[in-house]
Amino acid sequence: MFDWITGVIESSGLWGVFLLMLGENVFPPIPSEVIMPLGGFLVQQGNLSMIGVIVAGSLGSLLGTTLWYWAAQALGEARLRRLIIRHGRWLTLSEADFDRARDWFNRHGNWAVLIGRMIPGVRTLISVPAGLTDMPLARFLALSLVGSLLWVSLLTGAGYALGQPGDQPAAGRVVGAVPVPPCRAEGQIGSGKPLPDSPVACACFVRDIIRGILEASRRIELLYTDLQS
Repeated sequence: MFDWITGVIESSGLWGVFLLMLGENVFPPIPSEVIMPLGGFLVQQGNLSMIGVIVAGSLGSLLGTTLWYWAAQALGEARLRRLIIRHGRWLTLSEADFDRARDWFNRHGNWAVLIGRMIPGVRTLISVPAGLTDMPLARFLALSLVGSLLWVSLLTGAGYALGQPGDQPAAGRVVGAVPVPPCRAEGQIGSGKPLPDSPVACACFVRDIIRGILEASRRIELLYTDLQS
């Protein structure tokens, strides 16, 4: 997978970044935690521009998540759930992923779309409940774009650091030291009530964001090892 992603970006440049990030949102086994750090690494090497990589990655991510939004509106919950149950294995998606994204949206409302763009296991399908509840398209696009920009910028910056002198990427050293706070909001899952002001909900946001960054850091360190070998 790594060699294939590397070949696509090296041969297609920014278009490759765009298409891979589009595919990552439709076909989750293509990980953004590898695509964007590699793009950032190539920026540091002088092969691509930082702004170009961030824009291409963000637009690809936005288009991919919007496809799920439209699919949810067109198919409805029952048909989409059946589709995932029958064919989700080809996309490495499960009914549990579907339910987790729905519960996230129920708990956090509009904020779930923005923050969910940075959470593993939620990122791909968070646009589904937004489409099912008929969230206005303009609001959905704005929230998704901000979340995608933040995530893409973080990963691209971490990849840029791969080319700097040192034994380990800065992202791995800093993020790896961050403790993960506990979350005790499980009783609220499925309640259907957004909790933007709840301290427990805020703790869950922090917990899930840190987990997403930690996962990205681990993948970045593996990428760093491959590039150094």
